[in-house]
Amino acid sequence: MSQMHILLTLHVLSAIIWVGGMIAVRVAVHPIKLAWEDEELRINRNLAVTKRLLFLALPFVIISIATGIMLSAALKNTSLDYLIHVKETIWLIMAFNFIWIFLRRNVAQRAFNNLDLLGTKKVMMPLANFFLPLNIILGLAALWLGVALRGV
Repeated sequence: MSQMHILLTLHVLSAIIWVGGMIAVRVAVHPIKLAWEDEELRINRNLAVTKRLLFLALPFVIISIATGIMLSAALKNTSLDYLIHVKETIWLIMAFNFIWIFLRRNVAQRAFNNLDLLGTKKVMMPLANFFLPLNIILGLAALWLGVALRGV
């Protein structure tokens, strides 16, 4: 097994866990939490699930970016160079978005700890309704570009 094969496997696996985790939370977990009647419990569980997702995804975000940089070196100065730049830009936006979600989740946790449920919801709503779906869409686009870069 070559080094390139190992890098590609790690890259794809980390992307699947990162993007798949976001999809699972948004499609499977989030709707169930919305059905809970106790608002404080719902917000508390939402914060807990978001924290777990972020800490689960963090090493895979780092692995994905690192392996992506290493894999792209082999395709630099080829006809696929522009696709590499597009994909790198997408992953960079996703990484910054991930950091934003991480930081805002901590702000929401502080509001929750201060018994400010309205403030917590105000911080968390854009994360669930915009930033997480944005990362899912960007992640799927990056996965598609990755397949295009490596061929089918």
